[in-house]
Amino acid sequence: MKKLKRKNPAAVLGAAVATALLLSACGGPDQGDRDMGDGEVPSSVKLVVPYAAGGGTDTWARFMAPYLESHVEGEPRVLVENVPGGESVTGSNEFVHSGGANGESLLVTSGTTYFQALLGQSGVEFDFAKMRPLMLNGTGGVVYVSSTTGIQDVQDLADYAETLTYGGISATGLDLTLLQAMDVLGVDVDATFGFEGRGPARLALERGEVNMDYQTTSAYQTQVEPLVDEGKAVPLFSFGVLEDGEVVRDPALPDLPTLEEAYEQIHGEEPSGQGYEAYRAFLVPGYVYQKGIWVNEDTPDSIVHAFHAAAGAIAADEDFQEKSHDILGGYPLVSGEEAQDELRESFEISDEVRQYTLDLLEEKHDVTVSGE
Repeated sequence: MKKLKRKNPAAVLGAAVATALLLSACGGPDQGDRDMGDGEVPSSVKLVVPYAAGGGTDTWARFMAPYLESHVEGEPRVLVENVPGGESVTGSNEFVHSGGANGESLLVTSGTTYFQALLGQSGVEFDFAKMRPLMLNGTGGVVYVSSTTGIQDVQDLADYAETLTYGGISATGLDLTLLQAMDVLGVDVDATFGFEGRGPARLALERGEVNMDYQTTSAYQTQVEPLVDEGKAVPLFSFGVLEDGEVVRDPALPDLPTLEEAYEQIHGEEPSGQGYEAYRAFLVPGYVYQKGIWVNEDTPDSIVHAFHAAAGAIAADEDFQEKSHDILGGYPLVSGEEAQDELRESFEISDEVRQYTLDLLEEKHDVTVSGE
């Protein structure tokens, strides 16, 4: 996997602005491959959210809207439109067919959107390997269990003879990363899907209906750490973050091992093989760049680069930095220019890795993905 390097907000700002000015003069880095034409950011921009109002992606989009209005060239008016359905497939399909390429409509995405494409889900008509990312924001996650399991730390999984029970939203959504992680560790999980959100799933653990859960970092810190302090929950590992292409401990959770460390503690060696390849393939779009704003592939470079520059400006905005922690979870906002190579690579997974994941869902969790 190509190595990924993160930059601090100030560096992103400087690089993005300089690049935007250079590309304005030179015509863009890929002008020799395609003529993207010219265009200006419209006076009014619509953020198409393929999820229902009130969810995490909708909240993220509405938080970002005023900062886009302040920092995108021309200070456009930004409105949010929800087009839910089909685990985000309905709205995303509609966008690629009717969203145009003049910057008037932008698609807001989340990891679940990406997973539908990676799995080859039937009905998917969008291709993120061709679409153009404008700005993205990642997140982290923590896997933990109820103390009623008797597990005291991740090493106890090596001798755990019972099947852990898990409550999820959808096997083809972000729950997939947990299923893949436990597959890597060789731990049996009996998963039930259909919960309306991670909050209800956490409450199910508190009631004793399930004994394993995962939460994003911000939710873990506010909702689960009190349970840990009370002796009711035990953290196992975090999904970590990428640093120079390697998964390292999440700075927000420095005391928790990564899955990779957990595997070494249990098995005495680094993880490898198709199961781990599949886990990594979905981890980058699912968590490292989980939330994103995209445009269709024929959108002019001038519009795309205006949003790239705005990403750096927003990240450096002191008001944004102060208010964004609860929404962005402390993870940086990065420009699509910085992330596009890693994202394009992540959406070009091998047929073998995709099939391994499909077999995992069908054989271990009785979930069949309808392909093309």
